[in-house]
This record gives sequence, C-alpha cells and structure tokens, in this order.
Amino acid sequence: MHRQLSEWKLSLDRIRSAAAPDYHEAARLAAEIAGAAKEETLRWAAAQALPILRSAANEDAATQEAALRRLGVVREVLHTLTTPKFGKRDAEPRLPTPEERHRQMLGLPFDRGLTLAEIHRAFKRAAKTAHPDAGGNAQAFLELTAARDALMHPGAKKG
Repeated sequence: MHRQLSEWKLSLDRIRSAAAPDYHEAARLAAEIAGAAKEETLRWAAAQALPILRSAANEDAATQEAALRRLGVVREVLHTLTTPKFGKRDAEPRLPTPEERHRQMLGLPFDRGLTLAEIHRAFKRAAKTAHPDAGGNAQAFLELTAARDALMHPGAKKG
C-alpha cells in the first residue's frame, strides 16, 4: 500500500508542476484515490477535490487556482502518510508511575529523593486548599492524604 501512496504522490507532483495542468487527469487520479485509499483522511481529501477538478478544465483561472489548491491538500495528506516517522512520535505516552502521580499531586520534584519533612510540608501546603473545611472536595483531600501516606511509607500495603 505504501508503494501505491508513493505512486499517487508522484503523479500529483507531475500534474501540479506542469505548465498547463491536465485537470481531466487530475480528476481521474482523485477519483481513483477516493475509491481505493484505505486511509479515511486521504479518501475524504480526494473526494472533496473531485468537483472542482472536474470543472477546472472548462472554467476560468480562478477555478483552476482553486483546483490546484485542492490538489495541494491531497498531496499534503499523501506526504504525511508517506513520510517516515523517526523517534517515538507515534508511541503511546508513558503513563506516570503511582509514585510520580503522588509527587505530582503534592507538587514535589521527580528527580531526587525526598525527606519525610519535605513530604509533610508539601502535604500541608496542598491540604490548605483541598480540605473540605477550606472549601475543597472531600474526595480530593482523601486522595491527597493517600498520596502523602504512600510517599511517607512506600512499603506499606493498604488493607
């Protein structure tokens, strides 16, 4: 399928770079892409381009300019689909560990060890707004307390 996408991209480039683009050929190619592409975005872009491409051969320069813009949209979608991806761009984001979530809830740094006093101070600071008596939410306060307990006593199990 990647080979087919590359062929379509090459054909579109050839049509767009011609001094006098063949709009009948462009409409034929767009119809082929709209009917055969597996990617929904590509099918949609080609289908959207079809009406203007069909009318561009017999119309004025403004219509032909709009047809070239529509071809450009189809080409951009093809380019996105055929460009190799490097690194971890398509990788799922890593979920934070429970300790990282607890540190985030208390506003503590991730990159170093913590003392019990630091954890307690961070809890007290966060509890000032999360406590139900201070206008906070009871569930949020309980989660904050659980985060503090988990960081202060990392080996303890909840029963």
